[in-house]
Amino acid sequence: MTTHDYITLDERWSARNYHPLPVVLAHGEGAWLTDLDGRRYLDFLAGYSALNFGHRHPDIVAAAKAQLDQLTLTGRVFHHDQFGLFCRELAELTGTEMVLPANTGAEAVESALKVARKWAYQVKGVPDGAAEIVVADENFHGRTTTIVSFSTDAEARDEFGPFTPGFKVVPYGDADALRSAVTDNTAAVLLEPIQGEAGVVVPPKGYLAEVRQLCDDTNTLFVADEVQSGLARTGTTLALEHEGVRADLYALGKALGGGIMPVSAVVGRADVLGVLRPGEHGSTFGGNPLACAVGRAVVRLLAGGEFQERSRELGAYVHARLGELDGVAEVRGRGLWANVRIAEGRPTGRKVSEALAERGVLCKESHGNLRVAPPLVITREEIDFGVDAIADVLG
Repeated sequence: MTTHDYITLDERWSARNYHPLPVVLAHGEGAWLTDLDGRRYLDFLAGYSALNFGHRHPDIVAAAKAQLDQLTLTGRVFHHDQFGLFCRELAELTGTEMVLPANTGAEAVESALKVARKWAYQVKGVPDGAAEIVVADENFHGRTTTIVSFSTDAEARDEFGPFTPGFKVVPYGDADALRSAVTDNTAAVLLEPIQGEAGVVVPPKGYLAEVRQLCDDTNTLFVADEVQSGLARTGTTLALEHEGVRADLYALGKALGGGIMPVSAVVGRADVLGVLRPGEHGSTFGGNPLACAVGRAVVRLLAGGEFQERSRELGAYVHARLGELDGVAEVRGRGLWANVRIAEGRPTGRKVSEALAERGVLCKESHGNLRVAPPLVITREEIDFGVDAIADVLG
């Protein structure tokens, strides 16, 4: 079959909720992908942080293969020999006390919302059915019905209602607006430490510390969505560490599966996650043996700090190089995660992504800008290859 055949097959039999670039990928290793015709591409997106360790990292693949020969699924009605070790090691890595495994990032966020509401009724004393969650505009936490209920993106919301009540939306980075929105019925504040889909938006310095203080003052939970920003993407294990701030609950995902399979979790305070009782929440595949083995391999890779350091050092390099390009109006972000705002009069949107693919670089436009987030295994020479391609397209 040809590239055209595969694309035609996809378009005939799959729902069109994505608009992929016209390449058919067949192999990946490290920071590189190869299509059906043997052409190589530098991966400058890394699956929106799901591929922090590159394609088929040997340690993660080895862990998956070893577990495939042993046990893959039990359901949580039984114990298995990978579960407790995964939970302990992930808690130790993140400096938290308890772990609630799940599968996808959206599932982790949904689970955190449920836990926050349960905690509000049981511990804070919020009247039944009155718990509120305060969120930020331009957020992206997933695409389930409840999550799009508090999205400000029309594309995510339009024609998907009626929506789940119980959410207040305030401007991101505005501590005064947040303070005005929090009441005695507020269960939690849910934020991305860096807003990914909005354009890798870093909040004003001190904002996250103000959020933490406000939550402390009002007995409100701070829930951090670190599905994209967590696990070394920004140069620290968790992005909140840049501001010296701790959340009560964290939603983790994407990179936790090592590019092998979906693995996510809510991690945080034991007295908060401890409100759950058997039968109140569950997931058939959450915390399965294969997922735990893969997650443990990811934790081991992060434990030494090498990938956090690579993200810091190479992130500074890629930000500097992108900022020097003619045709770039602004570069923002942190670590190996950047949003490139393209100057007026230059190619934008999908045209940029298609032109980059023709030059052997796979990247993605976002709201007319360019999202740059390569695997953390990338080298300086490979960064130069990608940035030079961007310069060529914008020139």
